[in-house]
Amino acid sequence: MKNYLLILTTIFCTQILTSQTNLVPEKKVQNGFLKVDFLSIEMPQLEIPNEPNMGFSGIHYNLFLNDDLYAGLGIYGAVTGRRGGFFTLGVNAGYKKFLTEKLFIDTGFHFGGGGGAAAADGGGAFILPHFNLGYKFDHFNLNAGYSYVNFFDDGKINGSQLNFAVEIPVNFNYSDYNVIDEKFSIQDLENSSWNNPTKKSSLTIHFNNLKATKAKNYAGGVIEGKTIRLAGFEFANYITENWFAFLKLDGAYSGIRAGYMDVLLGAGYNFSFNKNRTNILTKLAIGAGGGGGVNSDGGFMISPDISIEQKLFGNTYLALNKGYLFTPNTEFFTTSTYGFGLKYYVDRNGTQSSYKNFKEGKFKGIQLIVKQDWYLDAERMELDTEDMHQISLQVNFDLSKNLYVAGQTSFANFGNAGAYAEGIVGLGLKSGKFFNKSTTIFTQILAGAAGGGNISTGEGLIIKPSLGVNYQLTNKVSLRSAVGYVKAKGGELSNPFLNFGLNFDFSFLNMK
Repeated sequence: MKNYLLILTTIFCTQILTSQTNLVPEKKVQNGFLKVDFLSIEMPQLEIPNEPNMGFSGIHYNLFLNDDLYAGLGIYGAVTGRRGGFFTLGVNAGYKKFLTEKLFIDTGFHFGGGGGAAAADGGGAFILPHFNLGYKFDHFNLNAGYSYVNFFDDGKINGSQLNFAVEIPVNFNYSDYNVIDEKFSIQDLENSSWNNPTKKSSLTIHFNNLKATKAKNYAGGVIEGKTIRLAGFEFANYITENWFAFLKLDGAYSGIRAGYMDVLLGAGYNFSFNKNRTNILTKLAIGAGGGGGVNSDGGFMISPDISIEQKLFGNTYLALNKGYLFTPNTEFFTTSTYGFGLKYYVDRNGTQSSYKNFKEGKFKGIQLIVKQDWYLDAERMELDTEDMHQISLQVNFDLSKNLYVAGQTSFANFGNAGAYAEGIVGLGLKSGKFFNKSTTIFTQILAGAAGGGNISTGEGLIIKPSLGVNYQLTNKVSLRSAVGYVKAKGGELSNPFLNFGLNFDFSFLNMK
């Protein structure tokens, strides 16, 4: 009898231990790389006599689909020449093959949309294939080679040129999207594959103001002395406990003619005190900016900034900032900047921290959405009304299983509006899964800055509600479609739209 009890007890305990081990979702690794490239594009000799080449610089993030194939997203901006404010967004696909331990070839393709700065961009759609030879160093790669650009939808920008790029491996840990909102104790997590140091990141939604102290303008009115009001977001990732890198995007919604935006990449240092309730951050960024009548020369910009943050609750902080944004040739554009924002800090994908003691972890969902928007009869300021299409990137961060916050940027690629772009944020609601757990419906309302391409958006503020459906294909990928309405405050843009695209869904471990 004692032997039977011993056997039953052993089986019972083994099942408990096995079930506890399986409680915590599996930690997976996605390999990828960050790429910054540069090419010098010969411009058609149309409006500006002897116009110099446009220096075109891009920031890309690509995911490896297997050992050799990759795909991702990229955003380009003009940084030299005479077309400051020229921006594009697109998707990447490529093949990277090592010939030796260090030497590799990289051939790929970029398709996107955009334009601006009164350039001959047509509808905005363009292709940019490349063939490069690269060399692998210990912590980064360098490559260079041939590329070809063609704004093929009635644009006149096309030609061949050399391109140069630097790549940095950037991998991340994740789990499946279906575990979002599940909680686990620190004890369970410490006995799992997630038992490693956390990574610290932050997301800020902010409103900024540019007080123009020196500003030349294209035809369209006085800019100097005006205050340009911007809305945007910033993503930061900490390299050490205090040093961080960040990407910031802004678009104008008031103060000047619609169309101004900037994209900045930089680094900073975080001084924390008052038991980590108060932070002072110093930052320096470089990038591209222009549009909305602002003459930013070639588009290259520098932005030093200092901000102070105060904890409100949980991981949410109120941030106030003061800084400057200017072109190296300060004759063109110099502004004083100030603003505020809400910042959310995340300690992710680990259990160990040198400055915090965690009690539990919860899996949070992220959706990366690439889609094509179709605006029906988009109203123009001067030209005849016609349909407009744009390529769009949206990022959803799940606050709960049914509520999410969203950020979206879009650039026109067909419909004679190549310079049109949007940068909008908002909230969304989604249902639970039905039809064999394959389908969800959602509704969202986004608002923010938009302009350019002769589209009638007034000073740039738009509101954009929509209703749609997602259909899951795999654990990571789902189809997406939606219908909605876009309305510009102060402009004539007021029309229905529809879109379709793909979601890339995953979750991460958020510690508290």
